[in-house]
Amino acid sequence: MAPRGRTLLLPLAAATILVASTIFLFAAAGARWRPADTGLPVPPHAFSAAAAVPVPVPVPVTSNTTTSARKELSFLDENGDPDDPASASASGAARCDPAVRVFMYDMPPEFHFGLLGWSPPSPDSVWPDLSTPPPRYPGGLNQQHSVEYWLTLDLLLSSSSSAPCGAAVRVADSRDADLVFVPFFASLSYNRHSRPVPPEKVARNKALQEQLVRYLTTRPEWKRYGGADHVIVAHHPNSLLYARAPLSPAVFVLSDFGRYHPRVASLEKDVIAPYKHMAKTFVNDSTGFDDRPTLLYFRGAIYRKQGGSIRQELYYMLKDEKDVYFSFGSVQDHGASKASQGMHSSKFCLNIAGDTPSSNRLFDAIVSHCVPVIISDDIELPYEDALDYSKFSIFVRSSDAVKKGYLMSLISGVSKQQWTRMWKRLKEVDKHFEYQYPSQKDDAVQMIWRALSRRVPAIKLKVHRSSRFSRSDRGHIDRKGLYV
Repeated sequence: MAPRGRTLLLPLAAATILVASTIFLFAAAGARWRPADTGLPVPPHAFSAAAAVPVPVPVPVTSNTTTSARKELSFLDENGDPDDPASASASGAARCDPAVRVFMYDMPPEFHFGLLGWSPPSPDSVWPDLSTPPPRYPGGLNQQHSVEYWLTLDLLLSSSSSAPCGAAVRVADSRDADLVFVPFFASLSYNRHSRPVPPEKVARNKALQEQLVRYLTTRPEWKRYGGADHVIVAHHPNSLLYARAPLSPAVFVLSDFGRYHPRVASLEKDVIAPYKHMAKTFVNDSTGFDDRPTLLYFRGAIYRKQGGSIRQELYYMLKDEKDVYFSFGSVQDHGASKASQGMHSSKFCLNIAGDTPSSNRLFDAIVSHCVPVIISDDIELPYEDALDYSKFSIFVRSSDAVKKGYLMSLISGVSKQQWTRMWKRLKEVDKHFEYQYPSQKDDAVQMIWRALSRRVPAIKLKVHRSSRFSRSDRGHIDRKGLYV
């Protein structure tokens, strides 16, 4: 071939080699490519070593498609459950997927079931044997703040191999947990042991709180995140009084924030749980609008201190109104039984602020399917991020409630159709306010765990942000630019 021909062929050959090399490199890279930044389904063959060039093949959407093969999008209903019943049942049948993993301290019985009079059968025993009925919580008004009892039982049962699938599962290693639960029966400690009994110089309730602070703050689980992932139940407004400040980094489960400093407890950090209702749940309720003769009902303490003074004002305004029952009542005179009867026969039930913004009366009304009329400006409600209370309750500002004629005009203006819609919604949501052992789907125990699980992302964000400079704070850079 002439020199001129060879000169023309050399660049052409080089270009051909370059193109072939480029194609080969793209093919090799494509076999390892994964659209991680898109969140889209990844074809199963995309990770195969034999695949030379990735060809997008859609993954069929079937009930057998696994989460490793595709990332499913789903909508949640107001209970935090999948909105698609078919997908929910399919996934539920395949595995148990709790909302939150919880590590629980094996604390001495004096902090929990020992307060119920339970004695361990041996020195090494910490928890009661759940193959027999657990120790019973005391009755009366004690029960309304028994939240920690039900949550502790639920965690203990979740450790069993035969445990039903619940919203929370207990894990053995705190490093595998989303939250760390502190099994201290704070409300019972306050109710039973808030006064010293001779020869005690310090009340048992206070002594237990002091021991609790020492116990927790020395634990590696607390030190790891400064207690931010710990959960402490203090449902009675006066419980945990001496330990609130030192344990304030933890997530508190409370009835309201009425007696807490904003720096100690807030809606951003903590969780509101319902009282355990005292009235009987109205089962198979068919009493419609015309079957409930009383328009507005209230039975309870009328003369209260602090924010509860509005009860007295409303009493004098409403006591002589037609179809209104407004009377004093207490537990001592069979108040719970009489309140159940009264609420079951009433269309609307008043829930007025007392010594604190919340009261058990709201939850008695809910399970009685008596539409709550809430007059408490500072009240916070359980799992309100998942439950719209305006669908089954009426909220009235305190300043409006004390205006002459305002409240009666408002209540009388609710039509039969509007009331029936709220009544039907009450019958749908009352299950969320039932404390049970074992816990049942969407009951109060599981709703509280789900509410706590929704705090986990914020806890992790706080922990991660606070640890940004922890590495640089522990060491320094030497002259060679190395971290030591």
